[in-house]
Amino acid sequence: MGAAATGSADEVSFVVSMNDPAAPSYRQLTTYFIPLALQAASQSLTYPLVAIVATHAPGGTLNLAGVAQSNIVMFLVGAIGAGLVTSGMVFGRSRLGYARFFAVNHLMAAIAALVQAAICIPPVGHAVFGALLGLPPSIEGPARQAFPLTIPLNFLFFARNPYEVLLFNHGASGRASTATFARIALTLALAPLFVWAGLVGPRWAVVCQAIPVGVEVAVAWYYSRPFASVFAQADDNVPRRRTIIWFNLPLSLGGFLMTLSGMLLGAVIARSSQPERMLPAYYLAVGLANPMAYAAARMQNVVLYFPPRSREDKRTLRFALRAGAIVSFLPLLFILPGLSHWYYVSLQRLQPGDLPLVTVSALLLVAYPFTSCLRAHREGLAVLTRRISAILAGNIAFVASLAIMAPTCLALRVSGNVIGPVALVISNLAGLGALVLLQSLPESPGPVEVIDVEGERG
Repeated sequence: MGAAATGSADEVSFVVSMNDPAAPSYRQLTTYFIPLALQAASQSLTYPLVAIVATHAPGGTLNLAGVAQSNIVMFLVGAIGAGLVTSGMVFGRSRLGYARFFAVNHLMAAIAALVQAAICIPPVGHAVFGALLGLPPSIEGPARQAFPLTIPLNFLFFARNPYEVLLFNHGASGRASTATFARIALTLALAPLFVWAGLVGPRWAVVCQAIPVGVEVAVAWYYSRPFASVFAQADDNVPRRRTIIWFNLPLSLGGFLMTLSGMLLGAVIARSSQPERMLPAYYLAVGLANPMAYAAARMQNVVLYFPPRSREDKRTLRFALRAGAIVSFLPLLFILPGLSHWYYVSLQRLQPGDLPLVTVSALLLVAYPFTSCLRAHREGLAVLTRRISAILAGNIAFVASLAIMAPTCLALRVSGNVIGPVALVISNLAGLGALVLLQSLPESPGPVEVIDVEGERG
């Protein structure tokens, strides 16, 4: 059941399904959001677990920094499909539309695999990790060891997309999170097993990372089967593959720019004083802040599933403020006395003298998930009115701000563990400001399509 509105953006009415005429309650919003947040957070929490496998080999936390950089390059290449789940939620609501989205998804996966294979060529790999990222040899080596194994890992991430689309479009966020819980439970079991068996180091860390992702894909497929033949729309107005690609392109470019920011930060911190202390300290702190930021980013799915009924409807915004505040303070639990020493020193093999560096980074990162939640809310509103250019502009503003802030901090001799958190928070605010500004501007007159999302509520 589609819905449309005509006129400028100021005249657009956001509508919800006629099957649910009442505005969603906070209980409904919470019930839908929590599984998504847990899914996103737990996906990211597997990386600190996998880090244990890397750090128990000779090189310690240098291996962790190398695996982290390898993952960043993998996600940079994989950003070609960063907007695929959103595109699937928009265009995969009919049988044929979903089939065409499925084909586009696997095309993007093949392209990403080819690019990663090219980076595995030794001269190209050195140019990326050594020259471009500026990694010292002690970190470049582990990064290049791990990277070839990220090819099948990245393909698994792409393979998960179609099943998540089916689950999200039918309100089955709980089932989607169950698949991820299976992944984190297996990672939790495998990481100490790998260490016990002596299967440690950068390569084994990626193997330990990939096996549970494969299980997650299988569980997501199993749970999505009931929805594979149930679609909300008929095949009356099926998008062409080209349409899906063009809709996905700005979202993917935005994802590319966001991932590029991680590479930029790593390159800047690598050029700061004592990079072999600062990079591991920053990555350990952001390793806990990132899961909360990813959880907060699921607010975009909440807005898509519960569209505002009018421009005056601020219910999802108020919910975003509350949810963002909660997830922002959770990582601070790990800087409490006793717990911080157990996690960072005993578990992650950090040198005790570097614990204050991680604590400072964690405190400065507290605003990162909160601002990510507000950005995701705004991005959801932009998707509803197909103002994808606003999302791209917000991401450009984020990267531009980071490209200015990080080198400026470096020039001012700011400590490397501080550069990352300060640049991330300020850049997030710049991206949010660009989104708010562009969405406040009127669109040119003409028909504006508004997405009407149907499915199980609450």
